[in-house]
Amino acid sequence: MEAHRFFVQIFYEDTDHSGVVYHANYLKYFERAREAVIGAPRLVRLWRDQGLGFAVYKATLDYQDGAEFGERLEIRSIWRRESDYRLIWTQEAWRPGATRAAVRAEIHLVCLDRDRHLRPIPPWEPAAEPMD
Repeated sequence: MEAHRFFVQIFYEDTDHSGVVYHANYLKYFERAREAVIGAPRLVRLWRDQGLGFAVYKATLDYQDGAEFGERLEIRSIWRRESDYRLIWTQEAWRPGATRAAVRAEIHLVCLDRDRHLRPIPPWEPAAEPMD
């Protein structure tokens, strides 16, 4: 499977005192990329019509390099269905011109209903239009 690509502009508010992206912000960037793959309208309909949503069950991140204020990161996402209840996403943040990912993550999502009970993941295909 080819990686889905999503771009994130690094703003001053994303950085720490040294101008490097604050480590927790990568979780937000990866979340935005997953939303772009699944599609925001689809996520809204899933919640409104079926009472289903996704929650992070597990996240592992490896930091190799720090992105800086003013850069535009490329977030690469690949996913697989681990079971009827869990999706595993491999996501990477790439700095411009880099030869390796600045940050690599493995994020496990589960599908929950409004009462936070585990539910099977409904069938879906990636959103037609990537967002950036």
